[in-house]
Amino acid sequence: MTQNKATPKTQAPDETALDYRLDAQVGFLMRRANQRHLAIFAEGISDLTPTQFAALAKLCEVGALPQNALGRATAMDAATIKGVVDRLRARNLVESMPDPNDQRRVLVKATSEGWSLFETRTQAARQITKDTLSPLNETEQTIFLLLLQKLL
Repeated sequence: MTQNKATPKTQAPDETALDYRLDAQVGFLMRRANQRHLAIFAEGISDLTPTQFAALAKLCEVGALPQNALGRATAMDAATIKGVVDRLRARNLVESMPDPNDQRRVLVKATSEGWSLFETRTQAARQITKDTLSPLNETEQTIFLLLLQKLL
């Protein structure tokens, strides 16, 4: 019985497994940057998670949305947005109501308490963005944000 040995892939002379550095990989760097941002966020807004703030901010920005549309608008999968909405609803920051145009659909909207909390946290949210980007000068910040948007 002969063993099937995989033929090793040829690598460019300057690219070997020994040359791989985790610290230089885009995913690792983005995760580290996100961890830094999350720590700054937790310090600046301790009573909402970033996903809760995002959902509340989007509802205050655009108005009532079906839960699945809110998930898409905030880049959250169905299970995550359901949990986020449930926790916001438990705090009376959002409420659900039938869609007046389609009784089969349920809309999620910010309550007056939700609006009030959002309004009191927007300055902190702006400062969190400034603090996250603070290692970069103004030009670098603009370029960085444009490049991030280009990756989406």
